[in-house]
Amino acid sequence: MNESGAGAETPHIVIEDLVFRRGNQRIFDGLSMTIPRGRVTTVMGPSGAGKTTLLRLIGGQLRPTGGRIWVDGQEVARLSTRRLYALRKRMGMLFQSGALLTDLSVFENVAFPLREHTDLPEDILRTLVLLKLEAVGLRAARDLDPAALSGGMARRVALARAIALDPDLILYDEPFTGLDPITMGQIVTLIRHTNERLGLTSVLVSHDVTEAMAISDQVVLIADGRVVDAGPPDELEARASDWSAQFLQGRPDGPVPFHYPGASYRDDLLGQGERRDD
Repeated sequence: MNESGAGAETPHIVIEDLVFRRGNQRIFDGLSMTIPRGRVTTVMGPSGAGKTTLLRLIGGQLRPTGGRIWVDGQEVARLSTRRLYALRKRMGMLFQSGALLTDLSVFENVAFPLREHTDLPEDILRTLVLLKLEAVGLRAARDLDPAALSGGMARRVALARAIALDPDLILYDEPFTGLDPITMGQIVTLIRHTNERLGLTSVLVSHDVTEAMAISDQVVLIADGRVVDAGPPDELEARASDWSAQFLQGRPDGPVPFHYPGASYRDDLLGQGERRDD
């Protein structure tokens, strides 16, 4: 992978032959994908496919068992602690729960990364925090405690915090979960507008097919440790495989079985499914 700068034409993230296991459990087994710069890419797949794990591998919280992940031309697993932290400063993360600090006000939650990583004067810091809160429509809520926020408001504050350091890349872990339709529409619009206005690369993992397909430039479907299908949403729907069509349309029947693999029901009833060789 070429590390000589990253122009708009180069991918932001490249994943090659990724292998990751927890004990005997295989999460990824040869997964490869490319995430373009300045676009919204959504990774979808069944529960347990490893979507959140993939975000942690991209952020360097986990190390792959095999294969490589490059972010901005840097192989994440080979970075020193200092260089990994420097790379993370250019990443924003929006957690599924929002993960706001409960003992801090809305203002101080957004100010937190600025206080940790910069030496800005207080007046400039205040201006930046209010700018980020204005972008998510919550400037007037700056003095509230997280406990006073609705789920959607907490998610918006978390987004303001995620962009506080003006990152190049934002990772979203299930950003639409548990939101009512109006709030979901607001979050969808915010993600799209934030990406376009700031020129970010956005990577989402989500189960919400309709919303993800509406705002994504690229959708990647993963299952059984590999990429099953990938492409722009309209192309993906037009040429979807049987597996992809079952997932995207929420069909109960198809290549993905309802029953967990094991002995037949008849054998289990007769006790034959529990026999072991001596």
